[in-house]
Amino acid sequence: MTMIEKSFVLIKPDAVERNLIGKILDCYESNNLKIVAMKIFKVDKSLAEKHYEEHKEKVFYDNLIKYITRSPLCAVILEGENAVEEVRRINGATDPEKAEEGTIRKRFAVNKTENSVHSSDSKTNAEREIALWF
Repeated sequence: MTMIEKSFVLIKPDAVERNLIGKILDCYESNNLKIVAMKIFKVDKSLAEKHYEEHKEKVFYDNLIKYITRSPLCAVILEGENAVEEVRRINGATDPEKAEEGTIRKRFAVNKTENSVHSSDSKTNAEREIALWF
């Protein structure tokens, strides 16, 4: 069963620094997802910490916060059929070396941390992240 839903995406600092916003957005739009909101800004530490709160006790947390706050990023709300699942398919695996050919991370990621995009992993998290960022 298909459902029209919203998903949340961050085009992360590494991708914004390399002028990839348009190429990444095209990947979503070419797969029948509609951009319904978008903003580009430098995120502050407080918002970054709220966004990544589930990783607070992990060894990579501090580096993740430094990375996501180092320069502007692009926050996007996408809408479409099964948007959460579809966006994750288009993004590919978190580790670009394990991502399928043609996915955003396979094409554009620098490494597992600087992997160009973040997206919601469930409808519940999409709602939480949209409320947090917009």
